[in-house]
Amino acid sequence: MKTGRIIKVSGPLVVAEEMDDANIYDVVKVGNQGLIGEIIEMRGDKASIQVYEETSGLGPGDPVISSGEPLSVELGPGLLEAIFDGIQRPLDKLAEKAGSFLTKGVEVLPLSRERKWVFEPKLAVGDEVKPGYVIGTVQETSVVLHKIMVPYGIEGKIKSIKDGEFTIEEVVCQVETANGLKELTMMQKWPVRKGRPYAQKLNPISPLVTGQRIVDTFFPVAKGGAACVPGPFGSGKTVVQHQLAKWGDAEIVVYIGCGERGNEMTDVLNEFPELKDPKTGSTLMKRTVLIANTSNMPVAAREASIYTGITIAEYFRDMGYSVALMADSTSRWAEALREMSGRLEEMPGDEGYPAYLGSRLAEFYERAGKVICLGEDNREGALTAIGAVSPPGGDLSEPVTQGTLRIVKVFWGLDAQLAYKRHFPAINWLSSYSLYLEKVGRWMNENVAEDWVFLRTKAMSLLQEEASLDEIVRLVGIDALSEKDRLKLEVAKSIREDYLMQNAFHEIDTYASLAKQYKMLKLILAFGDEAEKALKAGVYLKEIIDMGDIRDRIARSKYIAEEDIDNIDKIAVDLVEAMDKLIAEGGVANA
Repeated sequence: MKTGRIIKVSGPLVVAEEMDDANIYDVVKVGNQGLIGEIIEMRGDKASIQVYEETSGLGPGDPVISSGEPLSVELGPGLLEAIFDGIQRPLDKLAEKAGSFLTKGVEVLPLSRERKWVFEPKLAVGDEVKPGYVIGTVQETSVVLHKIMVPYGIEGKIKSIKDGEFTIEEVVCQVETANGLKELTMMQKWPVRKGRPYAQKLNPISPLVTGQRIVDTFFPVAKGGAACVPGPFGSGKTVVQHQLAKWGDAEIVVYIGCGERGNEMTDVLNEFPELKDPKTGSTLMKRTVLIANTSNMPVAAREASIYTGITIAEYFRDMGYSVALMADSTSRWAEALREMSGRLEEMPGDEGYPAYLGSRLAEFYERAGKVICLGEDNREGALTAIGAVSPPGGDLSEPVTQGTLRIVKVFWGLDAQLAYKRHFPAINWLSSYSLYLEKVGRWMNENVAEDWVFLRTKAMSLLQEEASLDEIVRLVGIDALSEKDRLKLEVAKSIREDYLMQNAFHEIDTYASLAKQYKMLKLILAFGDEAEKALKAGVYLKEIIDMGDIRDRIARSKYIAEEDIDNIDKIAVDLVEAMDKLIAEGGVANA
Protein backbone atom coordinates (compact mmCIF):
# COMPACT_ATOMS: atom_id res chain seq x y z
CA MET A 1 0.00 0.00 0.00
CA LYS A 2 1.32 3.45 -0.96
CA THR A 3 1.03 6.27 1.58
CA GLY A 4 0.96 9.92 0.54
CA ARG A 5 0.03 13.13 2.31
CA ILE A 6 -2.60 15.81 1.73
CA ILE A 7 -1.47 19.19 0.36
CA LYS A 8 -4.88 20.70 -0.52
CA VAL A 9 -8.53 20.29 0.50
CA SER A 10 -11.29 21.87 -1.63
CA GLY A 11 -14.68 20.52 -0.56
CA PRO A 12 -14.98 16.92 -1.81
CA LEU A 13 -11.70 17.30 -3.77
CA VAL A 14 -8.45 16.44 -1.98
CA VAL A 15 -4.99 16.70 -3.56
CA ALA A 16 -2.21 14.45 -2.18
CA GLU A 17 1.48 14.24 -3.07
CA GLU A 18 4.00 11.35 -3.02
CA MET A 19 1.38 9.19 -4.80
CA ASP A 20 3.55 8.27 -7.82
CA ASP A 21 2.89 4.51 -7.38
CA ALA A 22 -0.91 4.93 -7.35
CA ASN A 23 -3.15 4.60 -10.41
CA ILE A 24 -6.15 6.56 -11.64
CA TYR A 25 -9.47 5.24 -10.23
CA ASP A 26 -7.70 3.57 -7.27
CA VAL A 27 -9.69 3.62 -4.03
CA VAL A 28 -7.87 5.44 -1.21
CA LYS A 29 -8.35 6.00 2.52
CA VAL A 30 -8.08 9.72 3.28
CA GLY A 31 -7.04 11.26 6.60
CA ASN A 32 -6.82 9.71 10.06
CA GLN A 33 -10.51 8.70 9.93
CA GLY A 34 -9.96 6.68 6.73
CA LEU A 35 -12.54 8.45 4.54
CA ILE A 36 -13.27 6.60 1.29
CA GLY A 37 -12.06 8.34 -1.88
CA GLU A 38 -11.17 7.63 -5.49
CA ILE A 39 -8.30 9.03 -7.55
CA ILE A 40 -9.69 10.90 -10.58
CA GLU A 41 -6.56 12.65 -11.86
CA MET A 42 -2.78 12.13 -11.69
CA ARG A 43 -0.21 14.88 -12.31
CA GLY A 44 3.33 13.69 -11.60
CA ASP A 45 3.27 12.38 -8.03
CA LYS A 46 0.17 14.43 -7.19
CA ALA A 47 -3.20 12.68 -7.10
CA SER A 48 -6.57 14.48 -7.19
CA ILE A 49 -9.03 12.48 -5.12
CA GLN A 50 -12.82 12.76 -4.97
CA VAL A 51 -13.87 11.88 -1.43
CA TYR A 52 -17.21 10.14 -0.92
CA GLU A 53 -17.69 11.49 2.61
CA GLU A 54 -17.76 14.90 4.32
CA THR A 55 -14.19 16.32 4.28
CA SER A 56 -14.43 18.87 7.11
CA GLY A 57 -11.56 18.36 9.54
CA LEU A 58 -9.06 17.22 6.91
CA GLY A 59 -5.91 19.31 6.52
CA PRO A 60 -2.49 19.39 4.85
CA GLY A 61 -0.14 16.69 6.09
CA ASP A 62 -2.87 14.13 6.82
CA PRO A 63 -2.09 10.66 5.41
CA VAL A 64 -3.60 9.13 2.26
CA ILE A 65 -3.33 5.37 1.77
CA SER A 66 -3.96 3.79 -1.65
CA SER A 67 -5.58 0.35 -1.77
CA GLY A 68 -4.21 -0.33 -5.26
CA GLU A 69 -7.70 -1.44 -6.38
CA PRO A 70 -10.44 0.38 -8.32
CA LEU A 71 -13.82 1.25 -6.80
CA SER A 72 -15.72 -2.06 -6.91
CA VAL A 73 -19.04 -3.52 -5.81
CA GLU A 74 -19.67 -6.84 -4.08
CA LEU A 75 -21.93 -9.10 -6.12
CA GLY A 76 -23.64 -12.07 -4.52
CA PRO A 77 -26.70 -13.19 -2.52
CA GLY A 78 -28.06 -10.40 -0.32
CA LEU A 79 -28.34 -7.69 -2.97
CA LEU A 80 -32.11 -7.97 -3.42
CA GLU A 81 -34.34 -6.19 -0.87
CA ALA A 82 -31.30 -4.14 0.21
CA ILE A 83 -31.04 -0.33 0.33
CA PHE A 84 -27.54 0.98 -0.37
CA ASP A 85 -25.95 4.42 -0.55
CA GLY A 86 -23.98 5.57 -3.63
CA ILE A 87 -20.91 3.46 -2.83
CA GLN A 88 -22.83 0.32 -1.81
CA ARG A 89 -22.90 0.78 1.95
CA PRO A 90 -26.14 -0.70 3.35
CA LEU A 91 -28.11 2.13 4.96
CA ASP A 92 -29.71 -0.08 7.62
CA LYS A 93 -26.28 -1.29 8.82
CA LEU A 94 -24.96 2.30 8.75
CA ALA A 95 -27.91 3.37 10.91
CA GLU A 96 -27.26 0.53 13.39
CA LYS A 97 -23.60 1.46 13.68
CA ALA A 98 -23.70 5.27 13.55
CA GLY A 99 -27.30 6.43 14.04
CA SER A 100 -29.70 8.24 11.72
CA PHE A 101 -27.12 10.65 10.28
CA LEU A 102 -24.13 9.66 8.16
CA THR A 103 -20.96 9.64 10.25
CA LYS A 104 -17.54 10.03 8.67
CA GLY A 105 -15.15 7.11 8.46
CA VAL A 106 -17.70 4.40 9.33
CA GLU A 107 -16.84 1.15 7.57
CA VAL A 108 -19.69 -1.21 6.75
CA LEU A 109 -19.43 -4.21 4.43
CA PRO A 110 -21.99 -4.19 1.58
CA LEU A 111 -23.10 -7.82 1.97
CA SER A 112 -23.65 -9.71 5.20
CA ARG A 113 -20.80 -12.05 6.20
CA GLU A 114 -22.88 -13.84 8.86
CA ARG A 115 -26.00 -14.83 6.93
CA LYS A 116 -25.97 -18.36 5.52
CA TRP A 117 -27.46 -19.26 2.15
CA VAL A 118 -28.52 -22.69 0.87
CA PHE A 119 -26.21 -23.45 -2.09
CA GLU A 120 -27.40 -26.08 -4.59
CA PRO A 121 -24.65 -27.21 -7.00
CA LYS A 122 -25.51 -27.51 -10.69
CA LEU A 123 -22.18 -28.97 -11.86
CA ALA A 124 -20.10 -31.92 -10.68
CA VAL A 125 -16.44 -32.76 -10.06
CA GLY A 126 -14.56 -33.07 -13.37
CA ASP A 127 -16.79 -30.63 -15.30
CA GLU A 128 -14.99 -28.05 -17.42
CA VAL A 129 -15.96 -24.46 -16.58
CA LYS A 130 -15.38 -21.05 -18.14
CA PRO A 131 -16.36 -17.50 -17.07
CA GLY A 132 -20.14 -17.20 -16.69
CA TYR A 133 -20.83 -20.91 -16.13
CA VAL A 134 -23.47 -21.41 -13.41
CA ILE A 135 -21.91 -23.63 -10.74
CA GLY A 136 -24.94 -23.53 -8.47
CA THR A 137 -28.00 -21.58 -7.31
CA VAL A 138 -29.31 -19.87 -4.18
CA GLN A 139 -33.00 -19.09 -3.59
CA GLU A 140 -32.31 -15.47 -2.61
CA THR A 141 -35.95 -14.38 -2.27
CA SER A 142 -39.22 -16.21 -2.80
CA VAL A 143 -39.34 -14.95 -6.40
CA VAL A 144 -35.69 -14.76 -7.56
CA LEU A 145 -33.25 -17.64 -8.02
CA HIS A 146 -29.72 -16.27 -7.66
CA LYS A 147 -27.25 -17.98 -10.00
CA ILE A 148 -23.69 -18.33 -8.72
CA MET A 149 -21.42 -17.87 -11.73
CA VAL A 150 -17.73 -18.51 -12.41
CA PRO A 151 -15.98 -15.11 -12.18
CA TYR A 152 -14.37 -13.55 -15.25
CA GLY A 153 -10.82 -14.79 -15.85
CA ILE A 154 -11.22 -18.28 -14.33
CA GLU A 155 -11.23 -21.33 -16.58
CA GLY A 156 -10.51 -24.98 -15.79
CA LYS A 157 -11.87 -28.19 -14.31
CA ILE A 158 -13.90 -28.51 -11.10
CA LYS A 159 -11.84 -30.28 -8.43
CA SER A 160 -14.46 -30.11 -5.67
CA ILE A 161 -17.93 -28.63 -5.19
CA LYS A 162 -20.03 -28.48 -2.02
CA ASP A 163 -23.71 -28.64 -1.13
CA GLY A 164 -25.41 -27.04 1.90
CA GLU A 165 -25.51 -23.78 3.85
CA PHE A 166 -22.65 -21.33 3.52
CA THR A 167 -21.82 -17.67 4.01
CA ILE A 168 -20.77 -15.66 0.96
CA GLU A 169 -17.09 -15.89 2.01
CA GLU A 170 -16.93 -19.66 2.44
CA VAL A 171 -15.48 -21.70 -0.42
CA VAL A 172 -18.16 -23.66 -2.32
CA CYS A 173 -16.10 -24.79 -5.31
CA GLN A 174 -12.47 -25.38 -6.29
CA VAL A 175 -11.34 -25.08 -9.90
CA GLU A 176 -8.06 -26.48 -11.26
CA THR A 177 -6.78 -23.85 -13.69
CA ALA A 178 -3.61 -23.43 -15.74
CA ASN A 179 -2.38 -21.07 -12.98
CA GLY A 180 -3.10 -23.43 -10.10
CA LEU A 181 -6.08 -24.10 -7.83
CA LYS A 182 -8.71 -21.31 -7.59
CA GLU A 183 -11.25 -21.23 -4.76
CA LEU A 184 -14.72 -19.86 -5.59
CA THR A 185 -17.12 -18.32 -3.08
CA MET A 186 -20.69 -17.11 -3.65
CA MET A 187 -19.42 -13.51 -3.87
CA GLN A 188 -17.41 -11.78 -6.59
CA LYS A 189 -16.22 -8.18 -6.99
CA TRP A 190 -16.37 -6.00 -10.08
CA PRO A 191 -15.02 -2.47 -10.76
CA VAL A 192 -17.99 -0.16 -11.26
CA ARG A 193 -16.58 1.91 -14.12
CA LYS A 194 -15.97 -1.12 -16.32
CA GLY A 195 -18.85 -2.83 -18.16
CA ARG A 196 -19.25 -6.55 -17.46
CA PRO A 197 -18.38 -8.75 -20.46
CA TYR A 198 -20.89 -10.77 -22.50
CA ALA A 199 -20.70 -13.18 -25.44
CA GLN A 200 -22.69 -11.20 -28.00
CA LYS A 201 -24.93 -8.12 -28.18
CA LEU A 202 -28.33 -8.75 -29.76
CA ASN A 203 -30.76 -6.54 -31.63
CA PRO A 204 -33.53 -5.53 -29.17
CA ILE A 205 -36.87 -6.33 -30.85
CA SER A 206 -39.37 -7.22 -28.12
CA PRO A 207 -40.98 -4.43 -26.05
CA LEU A 208 -40.62 -3.86 -22.33
CA VAL A 209 -44.37 -4.04 -21.67
CA THR A 210 -45.23 -1.42 -19.06
CA GLY A 211 -49.04 -1.44 -19.01
CA GLN A 212 -48.96 2.34 -19.64
CA ARG A 213 -50.98 2.93 -22.81
CA ILE A 214 -49.13 5.99 -24.13
CA VAL A 215 -45.80 4.16 -23.69
CA ASP A 216 -46.69 0.71 -25.05
CA THR A 217 -48.83 1.91 -27.96
CA PHE A 218 -47.17 5.13 -29.10
CA PHE A 219 -43.61 5.30 -27.72
CA PRO A 220 -42.45 1.78 -26.75
CA VAL A 221 -39.03 0.96 -25.34
CA ALA A 222 -37.44 -2.35 -26.32
CA LYS A 223 -36.06 -4.78 -23.74
CA GLY A 224 -32.40 -3.87 -23.72
CA GLY A 225 -33.10 -0.32 -24.89
CA ALA A 226 -32.47 3.08 -23.37
CA ALA A 227 -35.04 5.81 -22.70
CA CYS A 228 -35.13 9.20 -21.05
CA VAL A 229 -37.93 11.02 -19.25
CA PRO A 230 -37.18 14.75 -19.19
CA GLY A 231 -39.64 17.14 -17.61
CA PRO A 232 -39.97 20.19 -15.34
CA PHE A 233 -40.75 20.08 -11.64
CA GLY A 234 -44.19 18.60 -10.87
CA SER A 235 -44.73 16.98 -14.28
CA GLY A 236 -44.72 13.44 -12.90
CA LYS A 237 -41.24 11.98 -13.66
CA THR A 238 -41.05 10.03 -10.42
CA VAL A 239 -44.58 8.59 -10.73
CA VAL A 240 -43.81 7.51 -14.32
CA GLN A 241 -40.68 5.72 -13.08
CA HIS A 242 -42.61 4.11 -10.21
CA GLN A 243 -45.20 2.83 -12.70
CA LEU A 244 -42.48 1.41 -14.97
CA ALA A 245 -40.77 -0.24 -11.99
CA LYS A 246 -44.03 -1.74 -10.72
CA TRP A 247 -45.64 -2.84 -13.97
CA GLY A 248 -42.77 -3.27 -16.45
CA ASP A 249 -42.30 -6.94 -17.34
CA ALA A 250 -38.69 -6.97 -16.11
CA GLU A 251 -37.71 -9.65 -13.60
CA ILE A 252 -35.33 -7.43 -11.60
CA VAL A 253 -35.63 -3.69 -10.82
CA VAL A 254 -32.67 -1.49 -9.83
CA TYR A 255 -33.84 1.95 -8.70
CA ILE A 256 -31.19 4.68 -8.26
CA GLY A 257 -32.28 7.82 -6.42
CA CYS A 258 -29.39 10.02 -7.51
CA GLY A 259 -29.34 13.45 -5.84
CA GLU A 260 -33.11 13.56 -5.39
CA ARG A 261 -34.79 15.35 -2.50
CA GLY A 262 -34.73 13.42 0.75
CA ASN A 263 -38.53 13.43 1.18
CA GLU A 264 -38.98 12.05 -2.35
CA MET A 265 -36.50 9.25 -1.66
CA THR A 266 -38.28 8.56 1.64
CA ASP A 267 -41.51 8.05 -0.32
CA VAL A 268 -39.74 5.48 -2.51
CA LEU A 269 -38.24 3.68 0.48
CA ASN A 270 -41.63 3.58 2.20
CA GLU A 271 -43.73 2.70 -0.86
CA PHE A 272 -41.64 -0.02 -2.54
CA PRO A 273 -41.77 -2.46 0.41
CA GLU A 274 -45.56 -1.98 0.51
CA LEU A 275 -46.21 -2.25 -3.23
CA LYS A 276 -47.69 -5.61 -4.14
CA ASP A 277 -45.92 -7.18 -7.09
CA PRO A 278 -48.71 -7.92 -9.61
CA LYS A 279 -46.77 -10.87 -11.09
CA THR A 280 -45.90 -12.74 -7.89
CA GLY A 281 -48.35 -11.42 -5.30
CA SER A 282 -45.50 -10.68 -2.84
CA THR A 283 -43.86 -7.33 -2.12
CA LEU A 284 -42.08 -5.60 -5.01
CA MET A 285 -38.90 -5.41 -2.89
CA LYS A 286 -38.40 -9.17 -3.38
CA ARG A 287 -36.99 -8.38 -6.83
CA THR A 288 -35.69 -4.84 -6.27
CA VAL A 289 -32.37 -3.23 -5.34
CA LEU A 290 -32.59 0.39 -4.12
CA ILE A 291 -29.69 2.85 -4.20
CA ALA A 292 -30.44 6.03 -2.25
CA ASN A 293 -28.13 9.00 -2.63
CA THR A 294 -30.08 12.09 -1.66
CA SER A 295 -29.18 15.69 -2.49
CA ASN A 296 -27.74 16.34 0.99
CA MET A 297 -25.35 13.37 0.83
CA PRO A 298 -21.73 14.00 -0.28
CA VAL A 299 -21.74 15.11 -3.91
CA ALA A 300 -18.95 12.79 -5.08
CA ALA A 301 -20.91 9.69 -4.01
CA ARG A 302 -23.74 10.91 -6.25
CA GLU A 303 -21.38 10.55 -9.22
CA ALA A 304 -20.51 6.98 -8.18
CA SER A 305 -24.12 5.90 -7.49
CA ILE A 306 -25.02 5.64 -11.19
CA TYR A 307 -22.12 3.26 -11.83
CA THR A 308 -22.81 1.23 -8.70
CA GLY A 309 -26.42 0.73 -9.85
CA ILE A 310 -25.66 -0.25 -13.42
CA THR A 311 -22.95 -2.74 -12.36
CA ILE A 312 -25.44 -4.50 -10.05
CA ALA A 313 -27.96 -4.46 -12.93
CA GLU A 314 -25.40 -6.02 -15.32
CA TYR A 315 -24.72 -8.78 -12.77
CA PHE A 316 -28.39 -9.84 -12.78
CA ARG A 317 -28.48 -9.47 -16.58
CA ASP A 318 -25.60 -11.97 -16.74
CA MET A 319 -27.81 -14.50 -14.94
CA GLY A 320 -30.21 -14.32 -17.90
CA TYR A 321 -32.75 -11.99 -16.32
CA SER A 322 -34.50 -8.99 -17.85
CA VAL A 323 -33.47 -6.01 -15.71
CA ALA A 324 -35.00 -2.52 -15.63
CA LEU A 325 -32.76 0.23 -14.29
CA MET A 326 -34.37 3.52 -13.20
CA ALA A 327 -32.02 6.47 -12.67
CA ASP A 328 -33.74 9.44 -11.02
CA SER A 329 -32.21 11.80 -11.92
CA THR A 330 -29.21 11.97 -14.26
CA SER A 331 -29.30 15.79 -14.06
CA ARG A 332 -28.21 15.63 -10.41
CA TRP A 333 -25.42 13.23 -11.43
CA ALA A 334 -24.30 15.69 -14.13
CA GLU A 335 -24.32 18.47 -11.53
CA ALA A 336 -21.93 16.39 -9.40
CA LEU A 337 -19.67 16.02 -12.47
CA ARG A 338 -19.79 19.78 -12.96
CA GLU A 339 -18.86 20.49 -9.36
CA MET A 340 -15.89 18.10 -9.40
CA SER A 341 -14.78 19.45 -12.79
CA GLY A 342 -14.87 23.01 -11.45
CA ARG A 343 -12.76 22.08 -8.43
CA LEU A 344 -10.26 20.39 -10.75
CA GLU A 345 -10.09 23.71 -12.63
CA GLU A 346 -10.89 22.02 -15.96
CA MET A 347 -11.98 24.06 -18.97
CA PRO A 348 -15.80 24.25 -18.75
CA GLY A 349 -18.13 23.40 -21.63
CA ASP A 350 -21.79 24.43 -22.11
CA GLU A 351 -23.35 25.95 -18.98
CA GLY A 352 -20.26 25.02 -16.95
CA TYR A 353 -20.63 21.26 -17.49
CA PRO A 354 -17.35 19.47 -18.29
CA ALA A 355 -16.44 18.94 -21.93
CA TYR A 356 -16.66 15.16 -21.39
CA LEU A 357 -20.33 15.23 -20.25
CA GLY A 358 -21.51 13.68 -23.54
CA SER A 359 -19.01 10.82 -23.41
CA ARG A 360 -19.85 10.05 -19.76
CA LEU A 361 -23.58 9.93 -20.58
CA ALA A 362 -22.82 7.61 -23.52
CA GLU A 363 -20.67 5.34 -21.30
CA PHE A 364 -23.62 4.95 -18.94
CA TYR A 365 -26.45 4.39 -21.44
CA GLU A 366 -24.38 2.18 -23.76
CA ARG A 367 -24.11 -0.38 -20.95
CA ALA A 368 -27.81 -1.12 -21.55
CA GLY A 369 -28.55 -3.84 -24.09
CA LYS A 370 -29.89 -7.28 -24.86
CA VAL A 371 -27.07 -9.83 -24.82
CA ILE A 372 -26.12 -13.49 -24.99
CA CYS A 373 -24.42 -13.96 -21.63
CA LEU A 374 -21.14 -15.72 -20.99
CA GLY A 375 -21.80 -19.30 -19.95
CA GLU A 376 -22.67 -22.79 -21.07
CA ASP A 377 -26.33 -22.31 -22.01
CA ASN A 378 -26.32 -19.23 -24.29
CA ARG A 379 -28.85 -17.60 -21.96
CA GLU A 380 -30.18 -14.21 -22.98
CA GLY A 381 -30.27 -11.26 -20.60
CA ALA A 382 -31.51 -7.72 -21.10
CA LEU A 383 -30.75 -4.47 -19.30
CA THR A 384 -33.12 -1.58 -20.03
CA ALA A 385 -31.93 1.84 -18.79
CA ILE A 386 -34.52 4.56 -18.13
CA GLY A 387 -33.11 7.87 -16.96
CA ALA A 388 -35.10 10.84 -15.66
CA VAL A 389 -33.73 14.27 -16.57
CA SER A 390 -34.66 17.38 -14.58
CA PRO A 391 -33.81 20.33 -16.84
CA PRO A 392 -33.78 23.69 -14.98
CA GLY A 393 -37.04 25.51 -15.73
CA GLY A 394 -38.12 22.70 -18.07
CA ASP A 395 -35.66 23.89 -20.74
CA LEU A 396 -35.08 20.85 -22.97
CA SER A 397 -32.30 22.62 -24.88
CA GLU A 398 -29.92 22.43 -21.91
CA PRO A 399 -26.77 20.22 -22.22
CA VAL A 400 -27.81 17.18 -20.12
CA THR A 401 -31.11 16.69 -22.01
CA GLN A 402 -29.48 17.25 -25.39
CA GLY A 403 -26.54 14.98 -24.55
CA THR A 404 -28.96 12.26 -23.43
CA LEU A 405 -31.17 12.56 -26.52
CA ARG A 406 -28.16 11.95 -28.77
CA ILE A 407 -27.70 8.53 -27.15
CA VAL A 408 -31.09 7.12 -26.14
CA LYS A 409 -33.69 5.96 -28.64
CA VAL A 410 -36.84 6.81 -26.68
CA PHE A 411 -37.88 10.28 -25.55
CA TRP A 412 -40.90 10.62 -23.28
CA GLY A 413 -41.22 14.41 -23.07
CA LEU A 414 -43.21 15.45 -20.02
CA ASP A 415 -45.23 18.63 -20.46
CA ALA A 416 -45.98 21.05 -17.61
CA GLN A 417 -49.13 22.28 -19.42
CA LEU A 418 -50.56 18.75 -19.53
CA ALA A 419 -49.71 18.26 -15.86
CA TYR A 420 -51.50 21.53 -14.95
CA LYS A 421 -54.57 20.22 -16.81
CA ARG A 422 -54.36 17.03 -14.68
CA HIS A 423 -53.62 14.96 -17.78
CA PHE A 424 -51.41 12.12 -16.51
CA PRO A 425 -49.09 10.62 -17.56
CA ALA A 426 -48.14 14.09 -18.87
CA ILE A 427 -46.17 12.70 -21.84
CA ASN A 428 -46.57 15.03 -24.82
CA TRP A 429 -47.57 12.89 -27.81
CA LEU A 430 -46.45 15.53 -30.34
CA SER A 431 -42.89 16.00 -29.08
CA SER A 432 -42.10 12.47 -27.83
CA TYR A 433 -40.68 9.74 -30.03
CA SER A 434 -39.41 6.15 -30.08
CA LEU A 435 -36.86 4.83 -32.57
CA TYR A 436 -37.86 1.25 -31.70
CA LEU A 437 -41.28 1.70 -33.35
CA GLU A 438 -40.49 -0.32 -36.46
CA LYS A 439 -38.91 -3.31 -34.64
CA VAL A 440 -41.44 -3.35 -31.81
CA GLY A 441 -44.27 -2.79 -34.33
CA ARG A 442 -43.35 -6.01 -36.14
CA TRP A 443 -43.33 -7.85 -32.81
CA MET A 444 -46.75 -6.38 -31.92
CA ASN A 445 -48.22 -7.37 -35.29
CA GLU A 446 -46.97 -10.94 -34.80
CA ASN A 447 -47.81 -11.35 -31.11
CA VAL A 448 -50.80 -9.09 -30.35
CA ALA A 449 -52.77 -8.28 -33.51
CA GLU A 450 -51.84 -8.06 -37.18
CA ASP A 451 -53.28 -4.54 -37.51
CA TRP A 452 -51.57 -3.08 -34.40
CA VAL A 453 -49.22 -0.80 -36.38
CA PHE A 454 -52.08 0.30 -38.66
CA LEU A 455 -54.24 1.34 -35.67
CA ARG A 456 -51.34 3.11 -33.95
CA THR A 457 -50.46 5.06 -37.11
CA LYS A 458 -54.10 6.03 -37.63
CA ALA A 459 -54.49 7.23 -34.03
CA MET A 460 -51.26 9.24 -34.15
CA SER A 461 -52.25 10.94 -37.43
CA LEU A 462 -55.59 11.93 -35.83
CA LEU A 463 -53.74 13.50 -32.88
CA GLN A 464 -51.45 15.40 -35.26
CA GLU A 465 -54.42 16.58 -37.35
CA GLU A 466 -56.13 17.74 -34.17
CA ALA A 467 -53.14 20.00 -33.40
CA SER A 468 -53.37 21.73 -36.82
CA LEU A 469 -57.19 22.00 -36.68
CA ASP A 470 -56.92 23.54 -33.19
CA GLU A 471 -54.92 26.41 -34.68
CA ILE A 472 -57.71 27.11 -37.21
CA VAL A 473 -60.33 26.97 -34.44
CA ARG A 474 -58.34 29.47 -32.33
CA LEU A 475 -58.06 31.84 -35.29
CA VAL A 476 -61.54 31.75 -36.87
CA GLY A 477 -63.72 29.59 -34.61
CA ILE A 478 -65.07 26.04 -34.84
CA ASP A 479 -67.83 27.02 -37.32
CA ALA A 480 -65.15 27.36 -40.01
CA LEU A 481 -64.55 23.59 -39.91
CA SER A 482 -66.45 21.05 -41.95
CA GLU A 483 -68.46 18.40 -40.10
CA LYS A 484 -65.85 15.79 -41.10
CA ASP A 485 -63.07 17.84 -39.49
CA ARG A 486 -65.16 18.45 -36.37
CA LEU A 487 -65.68 14.69 -36.14
CA LYS A 488 -61.89 14.24 -36.24
CA LEU A 489 -61.61 16.59 -33.27
CA GLU A 490 -64.15 14.48 -31.35
CA VAL A 491 -62.29 11.21 -32.08
CA ALA A 492 -58.92 12.78 -31.19
CA LYS A 493 -60.44 14.06 -27.94
CA SER A 494 -61.61 10.51 -27.17
CA ILE A 495 -58.07 9.17 -27.84
CA ARG A 496 -56.62 11.80 -25.49
CA GLU A 497 -59.10 11.53 -22.64
CA ASP A 498 -60.26 7.93 -22.83
CA TYR A 499 -57.04 6.27 -23.98
CA LEU A 500 -53.93 8.35 -23.18
CA MET A 501 -55.05 9.56 -19.75
CA GLN A 502 -54.38 6.85 -17.18
CA ASN A 503 -54.85 6.94 -13.42
CA ALA A 504 -51.78 5.49 -11.66
CA PHE A 505 -53.75 5.27 -8.40
CA HIS A 506 -56.85 3.49 -9.77
CA GLU A 507 -56.98 -0.22 -9.02
CA ILE A 508 -57.89 -1.21 -12.61
CA ASP A 509 -56.77 1.71 -14.76
CA THR A 510 -53.21 1.69 -13.37
CA TYR A 511 -52.32 -1.17 -15.75
CA ALA A 512 -53.61 -2.18 -19.19
CA SER A 513 -52.42 -5.36 -20.91
CA LEU A 514 -51.51 -5.25 -24.60
CA ALA A 515 -54.72 -7.14 -25.43
CA LYS A 516 -56.81 -4.55 -23.57
CA GLN A 517 -54.91 -1.66 -25.18
CA TYR A 518 -55.57 -3.11 -28.62
CA LYS A 519 -59.30 -3.58 -27.98
CA MET A 520 -59.67 -0.07 -26.49
CA LEU A 521 -57.88 1.66 -29.36
CA LYS A 522 -59.78 -0.36 -31.96
CA LEU A 523 -63.08 0.59 -30.29
CA ILE A 524 -62.29 4.33 -30.29
CA LEU A 525 -61.19 4.27 -33.94
CA ALA A 526 -64.24 2.15 -34.84
CA PHE A 527 -66.41 4.95 -33.45
CA GLY A 528 -64.65 7.36 -35.84
CA ASP A 529 -65.16 5.04 -38.84
CA GLU A 530 -68.82 4.37 -38.07
CA ALA A 531 -69.49 8.05 -37.43
CA GLU A 532 -67.90 8.96 -40.78
CA LYS A 533 -70.21 6.46 -42.52
CA ALA A 534 -73.17 8.05 -40.76
CA LEU A 535 -72.08 11.54 -41.87
CA LYS A 536 -71.90 10.35 -45.49
CA ALA A 537 -75.39 8.86 -45.10
CA GLY A 538 -76.73 12.29 -44.14
CA VAL A 539 -76.79 12.06 -40.33
CA TYR A 540 -76.00 15.35 -38.59
CA LEU A 541 -72.84 15.50 -36.46
CA LYS A 542 -74.82 16.75 -33.44
CA GLU A 543 -76.85 13.51 -33.43
CA ILE A 544 -73.65 11.44 -33.48
CA ILE A 545 -72.06 13.46 -30.66
CA ASP A 546 -75.24 13.14 -28.59
CA MET A 547 -75.12 9.31 -28.61
CA GLY A 548 -74.76 9.49 -24.83
CA ASP A 549 -74.94 5.87 -23.67
CA ILE A 550 -72.59 4.33 -26.24
CA ARG A 551 -70.00 7.12 -25.90
CA ASP A 552 -70.06 6.82 -22.11
CA ARG A 553 -69.43 3.09 -22.42
CA ILE A 554 -66.45 3.77 -24.73
CA ALA A 555 -65.03 6.26 -22.19
CA ARG A 556 -65.52 3.79 -19.31
CA SER A 557 -63.88 0.86 -21.13
CA LYS A 558 -60.59 1.74 -19.38
CA TYR A 559 -62.20 0.63 -16.10
CA ILE A 560 -63.08 -2.85 -17.39
CA ALA A 561 -61.06 -5.47 -15.51
CA GLU A 562 -58.52 -7.58 -17.42
CA GLU A 563 -60.57 -10.77 -17.03
CA ASP A 564 -63.62 -9.04 -18.59
CA ILE A 565 -61.98 -7.37 -21.62
CA ASP A 566 -64.24 -9.32 -24.00
CA ASN A 567 -66.93 -6.84 -22.90
CA ILE A 568 -65.09 -4.24 -25.02
CA ASP A 569 -65.99 -6.33 -28.09
CA LYS A 570 -69.65 -6.20 -27.01
CA ILE A 571 -69.45 -2.39 -26.87
CA ALA A 572 -68.08 -2.45 -30.44
CA VAL A 573 -71.04 -4.58 -31.60
CA ASP A 574 -73.51 -2.28 -29.85
CA LEU A 575 -71.78 0.72 -31.42
CA VAL A 576 -72.35 -0.62 -34.96
CA GLU A 577 -76.00 -1.40 -34.17
CA ALA A 578 -76.59 2.08 -32.64
CA MET A 579 -74.94 3.80 -35.61
CA ASP A 580 -76.91 1.71 -38.15
CA LYS A 581 -80.11 2.65 -36.33
CA LEU A 582 -79.10 6.33 -36.46
CA ILE A 583 -78.38 6.06 -40.20
CA ALA A 584 -81.77 4.41 -40.80
CA GLU A 585 -83.59 7.07 -38.80
CA GLY A 586 -81.51 9.87 -40.34
CA GLY A 587 -82.15 8.52 -43.83
CA VAL A 588 -85.94 8.47 -43.24
CA ALA A 589 -85.91 11.96 -41.70
CA ASN A 590 -83.86 13.42 -44.55
CA ALA A 591 -86.03 11.73 -47.15
